[in-house]
Amino acid sequence: MVRHFLDLYRLMPEDLRAILDDARDRKAARQGWPKGRADADAPARDHVLAMIFEKNSTRTRFSFDAAIRQLGGDAIIANASDMQLGRGETVEDTARVLSRMVDAVMIRANSHEDVVRFAQASSVPVINGLTDKSHPCQIIADLMTIEERLGPISGKTLAWVGDGNNVCASLIHAAPLLGYQLNIACPADYHPDLFDLQRGGNYVSLGSDPEVAVEGADVVITDTWVSMGDQDHEARLHAFEPYAVDDRLMSLATDGAIFLHCLPAHRGEEVTDDVLDGPQSAVWDEAENRIHAQKAVIAWCLRG
Repeated sequence: MVRHFLDLYRLMPEDLRAILDDARDRKAARQGWPKGRADADAPARDHVLAMIFEKNSTRTRFSFDAAIRQLGGDAIIANASDMQLGRGETVEDTARVLSRMVDAVMIRANSHEDVVRFAQASSVPVINGLTDKSHPCQIIADLMTIEERLGPISGKTLAWVGDGNNVCASLIHAAPLLGYQLNIACPADYHPDLFDLQRGGNYVSLGSDPEVAVEGADVVITDTWVSMGDQDHEARLHAFEPYAVDDRLMSLATDGAIFLHCLPAHRGEEVTDDVLDGPQSAVWDEAENRIHAQKAVIAWCLRG
């Protein structure tokens, strides 16, 4: 059976736990190694990963490229200027062609539906590297970072402050699988998708007050207020101004609480310099952990 990695809610709890544990173990096993050396087991040896980017990327591109190399495999990268899903050739036909040429495909796409359609037609694993609806690979790195800093995530309280976007959606998806509480604070016009909130069930609460969400939280998380493709820049800046994460807001969290941001950050907007560069910030570990998270995802898919 082909294993796709499209959304966290599609996983069984034991699969998500296995991916997180593998990411942790792979990181620990190569401490002090050059970054270009392959892992001892090299589970992607003789395998090729195609990476399709419809959106610009720094962390996703570098981390996936490093990940497949450290797993012993190779990568072929195609940008939006090289190919565009569904334009000139159908998504399904592109999937059938690439399935004959590579062993797995990672797609960073504009449309979630395109990635789902691609996976339905593909005979090799398809990995969601980001869409307008979710960002599951980022959340693997986030969860890994939280457990590195704070121990098992079950029973922890996470606070999401700001836009109820694709990253927030994937945090919602993972909450019932791992048993953490997710408190979301966002303006009414920018709440998460209602279907996603239903998937989170009693593990997710939604409100508009960032102080209420952060009070007693173990982790405070935010993201940029304006993402690629958003046309309402000024309206967003105005709506999200009360949701900036600063030292005062962080002081409401528990002692030892950490701050996460998937980056890139707009300093002085969603987060202050003092928080981003301060002792509670784990954003640089979080960024590095994208490599280890991606490795675990690829290895899990190839084992299918």
